[in-house]
Amino acid sequence: MAFTEITPTAAIENARHGGRAKCLQRLIRLDMPVPRTVALSFDAVYGISAGDMPDLGAMLALFGPDPLVSVRPSSEDPDWGGPGAILNIGMNDAVHAKLTKSHGETAANALYLRFIQSYAVHVGRLDPDEFETFSPPSSDALRAALELYEEETESYFPQDPKEQLAEILRSMARAWEGTTARLLRQAKGAPADAGLGLVVQKMALGVGQNICGSGVIQFVNGQTGRQEIRGRYLCKSQGRDALADVEDRDVMYLTKDPRGRSIEEVLPINFANLLKYGDLCRTRLREEMEIEFTIDNEELFILDAVRVQRSERANVRIAVSFANDGIISREEAVLRIPPRALSELLHSQFDPSDKRDRFAKGIAASPGAATGKIVFNARAAQAMAAQGEDCILVRSETSPEDIRGMHAAKGILTVRGGITSHAAVIARGLGLPCVVGAQDLTLNSKQRKLIARDGREFSEGDVVSIDGALGVAYAGVVKMLPPELGEGFQTLMAWADEFRDIGVRANADTPPDARNARMFAAEGIGLCRTEHMFIDDDRLLAMREMIFADHAIDRRTALDRLLPMQRADFTELFEIMQGLPVCIRLFDPPLHEFLPHGREGLRELAEALDLPLRDVERRVDGLREFNPMLGMRGVRLGITVPEIYDMQARAIFEATVEASKSGDPVVPEVMIPLVSAKREVEMVKARVDAVAAEVRIETGSDFTYRLGVMVETPRAALRAGEIAHHAAFMSFGTNDLTQMTYGLSRDDAGRFMGEYVAQGVYEEDPFHMLDADGVGELLQMGASRGRDVNHDLTLSICGEHGGNPESIRFCRDAGFDYVSCSPFRVPIARLAAAHLALEGRVGHSDLPD
Repeated sequence: MAFTEITPTAAIENARHGGRAKCLQRLIRLDMPVPRTVALSFDAVYGISAGDMPDLGAMLALFGPDPLVSVRPSSEDPDWGGPGAILNIGMNDAVHAKLTKSHGETAANALYLRFIQSYAVHVGRLDPDEFETFSPPSSDALRAALELYEEETESYFPQDPKEQLAEILRSMARAWEGTTARLLRQAKGAPADAGLGLVVQKMALGVGQNICGSGVIQFVNGQTGRQEIRGRYLCKSQGRDALADVEDRDVMYLTKDPRGRSIEEVLPINFANLLKYGDLCRTRLREEMEIEFTIDNEELFILDAVRVQRSERANVRIAVSFANDGIISREEAVLRIPPRALSELLHSQFDPSDKRDRFAKGIAASPGAATGKIVFNARAAQAMAAQGEDCILVRSETSPEDIRGMHAAKGILTVRGGITSHAAVIARGLGLPCVVGAQDLTLNSKQRKLIARDGREFSEGDVVSIDGALGVAYAGVVKMLPPELGEGFQTLMAWADEFRDIGVRANADTPPDARNARMFAAEGIGLCRTEHMFIDDDRLLAMREMIFADHAIDRRTALDRLLPMQRADFTELFEIMQGLPVCIRLFDPPLHEFLPHGREGLRELAEALDLPLRDVERRVDGLREFNPMLGMRGVRLGITVPEIYDMQARAIFEATVEASKSGDPVVPEVMIPLVSAKREVEMVKARVDAVAAEVRIETGSDFTYRLGVMVETPRAALRAGEIAHHAAFMSFGTNDLTQMTYGLSRDDAGRFMGEYVAQGVYEEDPFHMLDADGVGELLQMGASRGRDVNHDLTLSICGEHGGNPESIRFCRDAGFDYVSCSPFRVPIARLAAAHLALEGRVGHSDLPD
């Protein structure tokens, strides 16, 4: 049979009839007063679109001699949309005459007029503007609407309910099959062959003589997740009319209210039943539902119920509350929260109800929202922060010398760059909102102006707002919502940690980063980029002196000034982490990144070093490389200028001794970056071992350390078997490994990556989502070859992919020990790992039978 009456025992399935049909059956099973309802399956609706109509006579016979029904869509997922509901099907001249006697002329006119308007627009495809003018529902307005329909269609308005229903079903079925509708729902994740079901329901009119009307009620605040009765009720109305803007005189409040009448006071039995039905939804359907209801001559009808729309903040509170109340298990509470949704809780967000004026779109590089005055360099950012004012640092692209300004700013906006550019990586570590690659902006540094594509100009000091989750910049101030890291969030994360089976560490370069890592319960530091410790003014000058030194003894003299600073940094890191592992990457970037670029900066450097400007320019030119990211950096620098790694190793080991005096023994992990050959590891290991021996003798203290490599080159992955003989761990740096595997600049790929993804060249930006096929094969190869010769080899990834749920799945399947990501992505990684561990163990659905 093409249609099925929805009863407690009917064979109604979400996958065949859609979510609305299945929900209505659940409401019926809970003895809610749902009007008689019939469901049409996906196959039946597809058949209707092809001209195969079910037996409408038999269907309408279920609704009595003068049937009045509504038709609503029922897709598998409500987010996929569908055609709008049509009410009062069956209205004709004869039914209008009967209703005039029983309900009054105004009510009958309103019902008939509403149906004519819907039918004309959705079936007749007539101009909706022309049919919206018939108000109020007088006899003249009704007559004029019928005449207009006849004039536009050259036919009388159909009087046969069977003909009316047939045309409406056909119209809704074909609307679902239309190209525009199909593309819209596919953009929301629907499969190309997604089906539509329809439900035909007896009308509860809501326009009778006594207290009649329609309303919606929910029992939780969709923004906060707290228990609260919310909704509206509108007298003499149908469907969801109560949610439209109406005059106050038509509204009744749900609960007692000094401003006017309420359902609670006037119809206490109906109100008590609504409370009961809301509690049934919560305890039996295990969900907070918004209930659509009609009261017709003081009789309550439940027409529909949908999941309450909610913020992610509310979703966490609701899931935890349900688990605490024993309605769902802790496992299901964890599974109900999408890992990426935690970004809304971890960062400030713009209030979705506030207006905003967009002037630029770029790449969403680091989530969160910020408002501040524009500044164009690090000094200006520091100066503004010193005055207690918020600022947004705007740059063409950032470099290490911008670090201090990035720390001072509330957000970062760059014209160039991609998801793993310098600005993006540092911003995620700092928890700062960041938008990169905003190519529709023009930055005029000399005039200190930012010019938008529409011609608007922004000067230093103008206020802008950026949304790092959407990659958008707005003019002016946008209202903000603060982060939400309260009890619900903490409880959820504690449950997630009970279930996950892969470690999660944080990338943390400084003590503040480490404190954030601890705050988010990281299990240690998986990547400490030591070069970020050299940016402060006093350290930067010593670093530059070392770069300009001509002899090893002079380099050591400059580095001796940095040694106590590095030692203090490492000591503080070890103390903050309280015995948890800390993996320290030795110096990685090319030296030119620590030198000024502009003539003014070069002049200042010449003055500080007491050197002629020409000598400074010559040395800077000599350090420039055609492709510095593939030049003398990482282990190559450590071998050619070994004094740098000697100083860092000494600082690490002396800090190890110091921190172990007051706390748990520290076992530092020393990581060699950019390795591509076994001999590189052997040479660095020999020097590091020698420094460790010296420190043991000098301090009279014994300690251990682990030495490993960062696998960032394809050759390191291919030769992992021979490298693993000399390494206790291998951490795959997927940012650089992706860059070298693809031959892509991670800073410039954003210029064309959107087009590549749109045209299906790449399924996703490989810097944003780990390429499991290409880069992933190198990871698997390196892991397998490394473990073949060293069964105890610790494996991890420490690129920004480490915070992606998809990457965590890959690492877990490949047998990796942990992932490491920026501190503010640690909760996302912890929750994603718990989801993976629980897959297949917990059966759950939002609306169970």
